[in-house]
Amino acid sequence: MDRKRGLSAIGAAARLALTLAIGTIGGALAHSVDLPVAWLLGATITVAAASLSGVPILIPTQLRDATFFILGIQAGSGVTPDVVHQLALWPLSFVIQMVGVACVAAATNVFLRRTFGWDRETALFASLPGALSFVLAAASETKADMTRIIVVQSTRLLLLIGALTPLLGWLEGGDTINDGVRGGIIGSPLQYVLLIGSALLLAWTGVRSRVPGGLILGALLASAFMHGTEIAPVAIPGWIATPALVVLGCTIGGRLRREDRNAMFQLLPASLGAFAIGITLSGLAGVVALVLLSISFGKIALAYAPGALEALTVLAFQFDLDPAYVAAHHVVRFMCLAMIVPILARRLSRQRSEDSIIAREAAPGADAHDTSDPDARR
Repeated sequence: MDRKRGLSAIGAAARLALTLAIGTIGGALAHSVDLPVAWLLGATITVAAASLSGVPILIPTQLRDATFFILGIQAGSGVTPDVVHQLALWPLSFVIQMVGVACVAAATNVFLRRTFGWDRETALFASLPGALSFVLAAASETKADMTRIIVVQSTRLLLLIGALTPLLGWLEGGDTINDGVRGGIIGSPLQYVLLIGSALLLAWTGVRSRVPGGLILGALLASAFMHGTEIAPVAIPGWIATPALVVLGCTIGGRLRREDRNAMFQLLPASLGAFAIGITLSGLAGVVALVLLSISFGKIALAYAPGALEALTVLAFQFDLDPAYVAAHHVVRFMCLAMIVPILARRLSRQRSEDSIIAREAAPGADAHDTSDPDARR
């Protein structure tokens, strides 16, 4: 037993080393051609390609959480006093955002059902932008096609990172991209102890309270306070921040596996259509916010983008686009979806049960036939 555990640990370590090597090579290549946020974008693309090709990708939960913690501190260091003066605009911005989210979900649902003939459960859960953990948990209680949901949602995330990063790099200008130390100075050991200690406390509180993205959000809030009050206005050194971006890219890229490859190509038209609808309608909501609130385009683009709280908060820091504003909007979207999704799942399950009862009463002989085809049960 001990030998098996030892071999398993060695295998896991080898998979982790291989994953990080692929991500690092991808990041280095992207950096060499001056792509925006190169270490994140390059790692995401290369690891996604490797994972779909059958390479065993592994990022342990502990490493992922440590990365979110570091990136949360870094994002919080980008919060400036100017943020306080814009807080009064946020509630209206939240409302505009959620109207956009509702339109995205409704339009995508109709598109998937009418264009591809998807059943209502699968179309509904595939159309919800973000909150994938809640979506999958709720969908598993219905007869939704989980493969379709995972592929469409994951493809949308990869396309989102791949499209937004170079777009913002072009619009915001390459000189705003963070490749060095930003968000403070290299301070004293005491300042780092205060910063990390407060971030650990709030991150732990965020996780225990089950707030969406609680770990990265708690670290962000603590860091924002420490930098805003100038108690510990210190920066995360590049030799820590850059590997964290690589790990985040590996985490995003590894969401699709080899077994999803065939489904990914088969579902590519549906995924591209869902992505186009999400970007278009979110963009229209962003235009409304841009006109009414006079908030910069880059901030709105990242805040209203459909999904990926951690990745888009990191991008906000990289482009110096008020990560607190971006993170707040994704938390609001996540929480609204987290409250709505279980209700939808229960309603669909109840309706399905009622439909089954009616079907049995209308045609009792139907229950005598057993089939492994999920669509036949629908």
